[in-house]
Amino acid sequence: MSTHAPAVAARAVELSKTYGTGDTQVHALSAVSAEFARGEFTAIMGPSGSGKSTLMHCLAGLDSASSGSVLIGDTELTTLSDKQMTQLRRDRIGFVFQAFNLVPTLTALENITLPLDIAGRAPDAVWLNNVLDKLGLQDRLGHRPGELSGGQQQRVACARALAGQPEIIFGDEPTGNLDSKSSGEVLSILRAAVDEFHQTVVIVTHDPRAAAYADRVVFLADGKIVDELRDPTADSVLDTMKRLDEPASVSGGAHALATDAVV
Repeated sequence: MSTHAPAVAARAVELSKTYGTGDTQVHALSAVSAEFARGEFTAIMGPSGSGKSTLMHCLAGLDSASSGSVLIGDTELTTLSDKQMTQLRRDRIGFVFQAFNLVPTLTALENITLPLDIAGRAPDAVWLNNVLDKLGLQDRLGHRPGELSGGQQQRVACARALAGQPEIIFGDEPTGNLDSKSSGEVLSILRAAVDEFHQTVVIVTHDPRAAAYADRVVFLADGKIVDELRDPTADSVLDTMKRLDEPASVSGGAHALATDAVV
């Protein structure tokens, strides 16, 4: 295998996704091609309905493409069986979603190690303790989700995604339900995963402050990639978002940024 192959952690090639048929048909993605470099933090942004969540869900194997292809490393997702896809998501991908998706009957620690337990793998103790320290969870490990605040539950979900040191971590509005302090903690651990452990992070967000933690921001509009920023700041992201959202002003304008559709 080429020594240059690992440079790209995930790739979309002419990726299209269509929902519905006839008059109700929606083209969520239209021939999108994009690469996500290994060891880099990328944020995906765009107005409501731009296709950003659909792009991430297709990249993560949570949704299937209508046409085109998706690769994680050198693995083409469209060629995988359901069993192979499940194994790939379990062993090579981490997920952090706005909904915490924790098992209510398990403790925080049991939720964090659940994917590894299912895979029959033991966590790296040093890495796991580092994650728990950075997310302030050491004194909450015996608590069940119902005994934790929303911010604490999301930190547990973040720790679960990071625990197995996956090849790539996807986050769908991972700080959407958090206060600013908890948001900063979650984003800091994702930033540290990239900087200290050379992992790859891709998040969807509508928050310019969250996007400013990234190395690169990719902007979608109407199912297509329309812009990109490197070394973003909150101000540069906000300026780009305002420009992209201007044509949508008749249907909600800036308010559309706060509520993100699946497509």
